[in-house]
Amino acid sequence: MDDAAHISEHAERYRVVAAGFADRLAAVGPDAWDRATPCDGWSVRALVRHSAEVHGRVASLAGADVPELDEAEPAASWRLASRAVLAALDDPERRVAEVPSRAGTVPFEQLVGTLLAADTLIHTWDLARGAGLADTLDVAASEAALAFLAQNEALIRVPGGFGPALQPPPGADVQVRLLCFAGRTVS
Repeated sequence: MDDAAHISEHAERYRVVAAGFADRLAAVGPDAWDRATPCDGWSVRALVRHSAEVHGRVASLAGADVPELDEAEPAASWRLASRAVLAALDDPERRVAEVPSRAGTVPFEQLVGTLLAADTLIHTWDLARGAGLADTLDVAASEAALAFLAQNEALIRVPGGFGPALQPPPGADVQVRLLCFAGRTVS
């Protein structure tokens, strides 16, 4: 596969994952913001705030101007930060710019299509569970996230990263395997 096709795959994966998060975010009811999520100690509001912060940090790696997080409006902050990531992906120079990551220097689009997409996908499930929304994840994105995370386990199982993996039940589908790998209890 040539580099252009590989890069397009990363951008498309992020677009699919971000759309799934955005759809859940738009459906969060006013009474759901303080509910607990599967992320230990995080409410729906704290989870969205975290995701907005992560998206803002990633977008800034590509030189995007991301507004400060609005503590009162984490959903609006997430949408702005995600748009900044998408704008960088649409810029031919910024999407291939080398940026720092835990694995060393990588093209921006690769960082977005792997680590950011995986993190956002898992947090989509967390958001859905916390807010009482549909929690089915994109199968292809789940497969890609699980493959990436499994190959980079030493880089992600650090303080502030992913916790210990759980054993998935026999015959588990890819979504359940991904969530168990990320330390989520799926029931």
